[in-house]
Amino acid sequence: MPPSPPARQWRVPPVLPAVKSAGALVLVALGLLFTGDDPVPLVLAVLTAVVLLGWAARDVVAPVRLAADADGVTVIRGFAGRRLLPWSAVEAIRVERRTRRGLSAETLEIDAGESLHLFGRYDLDAPPEEVAEALHAVRAAAS
Repeated sequence: MPPSPPARQWRVPPVLPAVKSAGALVLVALGLLFTGDDPVPLVLAVLTAVVLLGWAARDVVAPVRLAADADGVTVIRGFAGRRLLPWSAVEAIRVERRTRRGLSAETLEIDAGESLHLFGRYDLDAPPEEVAEALHAVRAAAS
């Protein structure tokens, strides 16, 4: 039996949860600064900050967004769950490039038939093109 290829993981950049948390604090500070007699700006700032902190919490609780080994690809599911997609279930791995308003974005797409999993650069802390190449290499080594 040939040795299995080493597992690869891609995760959120470590600084991202801190940036999101700092952004939440700035929002609350701005809400306090501009409240005056009207509490609506503060309420909106606090609600937005709570959402941003929840997003940062997800980055801390489940930093690994994508992993690949001989068994298949493990993707994040829900807030912090995981789902293993066996290589036989993965129909396509591709990078989608889009340009809108002068800005270009790349998204890694993993098509598993009934489900489509999308990952951006900040989900992977690597260019989606490099991750796609690595996934193809792990898949080829596993077959």
